[in-house]
Amino acid sequence: IDWTLNQFEDAFLNTSKQGKFNAYFTDRIAELHATGHIGNSQTYKQTQDMLRSYDRKLDQRLFSDIDLRYVRGFDMFLQKRGCCGNTRKFYFKALRAILNRANAEGVGSVATYPFGRGGFEVSKLEEATAKRYLPAAELSKLKSTTASNPQCEYARKLFLFSYYCYGISFIDMAMLTAAQIKQMEDGDYIVYKRQKIKRQKGVKPISIKITPAIRQLIGSLQAASPTVDDFLLPIVTRSGYTGERLYMHIRARYSKYQKYLRLLAEELGIDFHLTSYVSRHTAAMTLQRNNIPREVISQMLGHADLETTNIYLDSFDNEVINEAAKVL
Repeated sequence: IDWTLNQFEDAFLNTSKQGKFNAYFTDRIAELHATGHIGNSQTYKQTQDMLRSYDRKLDQRLFSDIDLRYVRGFDMFLQKRGCCGNTRKFYFKALRAILNRANAEGVGSVATYPFGRGGFEVSKLEEATAKRYLPAAELSKLKSTTASNPQCEYARKLFLFSYYCYGISFIDMAMLTAAQIKQMEDGDYIVYKRQKIKRQKGVKPISIKITPAIRQLIGSLQAASPTVDDFLLPIVTRSGYTGERLYMHIRARYSKYQKYLRLLAEELGIDFHLTSYVSRHTAAMTLQRNNIPREVISQMLGHADLETTNIYLDSFDNEVINEAAKVL
């Protein structure tokens, strides 16, 4: 029998595919891809690729090899590559999720688990990021000024739709369907679950009352470009796309959206790095400045906990601090 070196090693050490960390990782990526979790599968693949760059013997590693010393070494490797704390957190969250699942299925190594109490603390990698919300004057300009470039005007309307819909993400905007508009006693609502967490247990739908501003934007966007299938907005422009094909189509549309937001800021003289995230952060900060409790803001944004919401919000902005200082 013509055995490979890896097959010989498996037989000699009495190991199996189930005990091999990277084989399990690969199977999990394939499973996510096959079940339509395209974004998560890509996140895991990026993490696996980075681990392979760090460890040339990754294919031979058992779960017991992925211990505290191993992940600390991986962290040092990422730092030497210039990865910031938030980027390192991206990789470690995926690695931790793989190990958690393997342990839950009884194929991992609980004894050498590197995370949790006394282990590597992923949460400490979190770095404060620059707040990405528009100042009130710039937001007012964006609301009231029509762009001359049709693509920039399309981006402006999508940005405002996101803002008025509690900072709905681009992927969630793209996936909205006409069937998600529900008639209730006090008006029409958009009712949806975030694509990011919709398969998690206990996730509640977000209900957004369709205000005159939202209704006007829907009509204007639909008039400018036809919708396909049952989609509410003209973001998806190809009929019949599903799975990875649909995901990649939306990713391409997202890239164009980001491009035209940048051009929109230039055209309107907005001195701000305008991105899709800004609408979400701006919605959150506008709510806080109007004294809406953070618990309510968290629910409107569809966050699982207040910790996530706090990332979006300043504890106090400069205006509040300046007013407080007047009493001194």
